[in-house]
Amino acid sequence: MCRGLEALPITCLERAKELKALFGSLLHKSDHSITGQPKKSEKLRLNVDEPLKWKESFEKLLSSQNGLCLFRAFLVSEFSEENIAFYLACEEYRETKPSKLAIKAKKIYDEFIGSDAPREVNLDHVTKAITKENMEQPSQSCFNLAQAKIYNLMEKDCYPRFLKSSTYLELNRKAKTG
Repeated sequence: MCRGLEALPITCLERAKELKALFGSLLHKSDHSITGQPKKSEKLRLNVDEPLKWKESFEKLLSSQNGLCLFRAFLVSEFSEENIAFYLACEEYRETKPSKLAIKAKKIYDEFIGSDAPREVNLDHVTKAITKENMEQPSQSCFNLAQAKIYNLMEKDCYPRFLKSSTYLELNRKAKTG
């Protein structure tokens, strides 16, 4: 199942820890943005309105780099980080060159779907069977059904809990008063 906090990329974990403090300090900044260093060459810009947008839809949360990192850290705390890891692996898989599909598909299947998968996601038997059948001739769409099921699970279960979490509620409160 979940490998805990060490499974998070260090930049994501650092951002999740710092987002609360960064948004808190927005109240003292006139331009309502803060710059950080999530990666060596990329600047992180935090906008005071960002947490408010995350509440609009699950898709908006996932499309925000900061929102995704905070949501991922939340899932680690909930012991269900494998869901977002699988979702993101499927997104990356779609961009795979055809010559590497089989190798990458097997890796994803073995890590998240197989019966002895170390980070097994919660899928029904029918979805697992269809996905296993799709593995016989891997294509960019062979994980679509499984990914959609996990997306729906996160949207209906994890996302509402995230929106009720103390970290998000505090960020949201600070954004509204900022």
